[in-house]
Amino acid sequence: MTCIIIEDEIPAQNLLKNYLSKLPNMELLGTFQSAIQAHNYFKTSTADVVFLDVNLPDISGIDFIKSVKDPPSIIMTTAYPDYAVSCFELDTIVDYLVKPFGFDRFLKAINKVESRLDTNSDTKDMVEESIFLNVDKTLHKIVLNDILYLESDRNYVTVVTKTQKLSYIDSLKNWIEKLPEQCFIQIHKSYIINTNYVSKISGNEIYMDAQRLPIGRSFKSCLLKKLRIIC
Repeated sequence: MTCIIIEDEIPAQNLLKNYLSKLPNMELLGTFQSAIQAHNYFKTSTADVVFLDVNLPDISGIDFIKSVKDPPSIIMTTAYPDYAVSCFELDTIVDYLVKPFGFDRFLKAINKVESRLDTNSDTKDMVEESIFLNVDKTLHKIVLNDILYLESDRNYVTVVTKTQKLSYIDSLKNWIEKLPEQCFIQIHKSYIINTNYVSKISGNEIYMDAQRLPIGRSFKSCLLKKLRIIC
């Protein structure tokens, strides 16, 4: 797995390099002390993961990563825990390390990135996997990865994508057997979601694109485990 470091403090750079040297599967492609240097790098190259400081000389790490087209996975590194909430609103940020952090915490962050890369690889394999739903005597093609969530209401299931909602007689139980388990999980007796479209979690509610859905108490621990939440 390839990586770069964007960090203006030399001791922090050296710590990351030391930790990376302990992992033979990690290849450090470059180290940058400013967002401007890193911006030039991203014009022609990329990496699997970026270790990014929040406070940089030119612009903040958060503002910088917003400017990068198709950014890779990001592990934030900072002495300030206050930015964590705003950071996790960005889908590309995988973890948030507060300095000083030990090797064990660093390794957890690396494992999260590897898990995400594995999931994304599995998702690419299933992008074109599709089914046809017979609704009102019309067959509708549904690409599984386009599904945001499914909602059950009595004897009906509504399949929701970004472009359509289709309701027909069925049960969530039948759908659990059809859907790829690496991306879909039941979060409530009435809902199954595609974890690729989770934007945030607040209390017992989860945000799917612009839609807010409830999380059932008995389903929450499994959901957090699947999303690999590390506090």
